[in-house]
Amino acid sequence: SFSSDEVIRKRLLIDGDGAGDDRRINLLVKSFIKWCNSGSQEEGYSQYQRMLSTLSQCEFSMGKTLLVYDMNLREMENYEKIYKDIENSITAAHEKISECKKQILQAKRIRKNRQEYDALAKVIQHHPDRHETLKQLEALGKELQHLSHIKENVEDKLELRRKQFHVLLSTIHELQQTLENDEKLSEAEESQETQMETETKQ
Repeated sequence: SFSSDEVIRKRLLIDGDGAGDDRRINLLVKSFIKWCNSGSQEEGYSQYQRMLSTLSQCEFSMGKTLLVYDMNLREMENYEKIYKDIENSITAAHEKISECKKQILQAKRIRKNRQEYDALAKVIQHHPDRHETLKQLEALGKELQHLSHIKENVEDKLELRRKQFHVLLSTIHELQQTLENDEKLSEAEESQETQMETETKQ
């Protein structure tokens, strides 16, 4: 048994472009069978005419199908030509884009170089001469030496304060220990006094 998809596929193969060729062929087969089984000459001649008519229709359908086939071939050739033209146009466009990108990069480099040259020219114009630069360097060297002495003095003072702060922390710690010990002694004495009072009352 054939599935519905197989039946449809078979009908499409037989029917060609769907113009009813399978119906005509079936009709032709039936007409041939009737012609073979015809009882009289008139009935045979009638079936013979029907077969000729069906054959003419089949030939006409086949001719139409061939014309459509030839037209499709020409259309395919035309589409292939258009496709090749489009491919060539795309290739030419890519080449042109690539060339434009190169020109843009070159223009960007030239513009960047010009900007750098202009910036250097402005710096050179505002830059002092060598004698003035040496004087400024000498002044900066003296200022740097002065700042170095100040830094050393500040570091010495900071070290002294660090030591003093350490001594202060040690003293605070010792004082805290002393206070804690005094507090413990006071608590012990209060505990002893409370115990003695309790024993006296008893």
